[in-house]
Amino acid sequence: MKEELLVSYAQLIATSGANVQKGQYVLIYASVEQEHFASLVAKECYALGAKRVLVKWTSELKARVDYECADVDELCTLLPQEEAEYKFMADNFPVRILLEDKDPDALKGIDTSKFGKVMQSRILAMKPYREKIENRHQWVIAGVPSIKWAKKVFPDAKSDKQAVELLWKAIIKTARAERGKGINNWKKHDRNLKKRCKFLNSLKLANLHYTSKNGTDLTVGLIPGVIFLGGGEKTIGGIYFQPNIPSEEVFTSPMKGKAEGIVYASKPLVYQGHLIKDFYFKFHEGKVVEVKAKSGQEVLENILKIDDGASYLGECALVPFDSPINNTNLLFYSTLYDENAACHLAIGKGFTNLYPKFEKYTEEQLHSFGINESGSHVDFMIGTEDLNVVGTTIDGKKVEIFKNGNWAF
Repeated sequence: MKEELLVSYAQLIATSGANVQKGQYVLIYASVEQEHFASLVAKECYALGAKRVLVKWTSELKARVDYECADVDELCTLLPQEEAEYKFMADNFPVRILLEDKDPDALKGIDTSKFGKVMQSRILAMKPYREKIENRHQWVIAGVPSIKWAKKVFPDAKSDKQAVELLWKAIIKTARAERGKGINNWKKHDRNLKKRCKFLNSLKLANLHYTSKNGTDLTVGLIPGVIFLGGGEKTIGGIYFQPNIPSEEVFTSPMKGKAEGIVYASKPLVYQGHLIKDFYFKFHEGKVVEVKAKSGQEVLENILKIDDGASYLGECALVPFDSPINNTNLLFYSTLYDENAACHLAIGKGFTNLYPKFEKYTEEQLHSFGINESGSHVDFMIGTEDLNVVGTTIDGKKVEIFKNGNWAF
């Protein structure tokens, strides 16, 4: 990939995505394989006036060694330096930039019960810090190729180099950053998403009914007044940012306890290095009461046990089947990309910033209004070429939202 295109992609992430402001701290999460690109992003953040750019380097190989060798109770324990990092975030609200390059098979074969216990413990331990920074800082997730991820997406590539180059091209294309015009393209894309949101919000929907020939038949209740959102968001301080690059979704948070029926996943789910395939969730009174997967069953069950809210819905996202990502005909094995290929749902945490004038309420109050509370948020894809979504308004009118996988309006 040409250096000038990488630089323009880094500019898109720092400018349109994170929208770094003068005097802000920036925290970049990147694997050790991404030293070069992380440095490009850091340089762009400094150009925007960042006070200090910090990088937290990660390694999937090291993570695997930890799960294989370390005592489970030790892995569950937050060390003083980890506590200090979370306290720093709660005190300073640094911009967070996550460079996504995970190997879908990184933790294949790892003891899933050990993994589940560690994830549950750490998510609960971080919860107080997450609540303090909620809606108060900018953050963005963007993809960057790693060799193992690239080879998973392009198994027929003749070399590692070719696989990485092919994945770079797919990432740049789906980020609308071709020819170095990502920033301008995102402004136009953001306006289009906002138009969708405006129409959906005008309907005052009470529920959404999903049906598909694969067996999906699910009705999800919505919260009065809670909006649909797509594209950019604002912090409580009024800073506009784009949390996902790419993003094709228009989403809302449903009413906790108001989901009935069954929904089948249309794509595999990669969760923390584990691959989950061919699964469904059955809901009753809003809660998952049955789950079945062809592979990854135990991982799914552990996700539902993370906390009391992990088995309730936190998000309903609408994405046309005829989307730029789906039209690549690629399975990315990455939630960031695959969730933006077609409609998806998420179990776990809902989005409190979707409630009108959310900044005037406490987190506890916002959850009491029906927005699900959880330390976990796991997206899974349900969109198919024959998915239909029909909304019912608060006065009982039926409105066709999706027909045969795409927008009906």
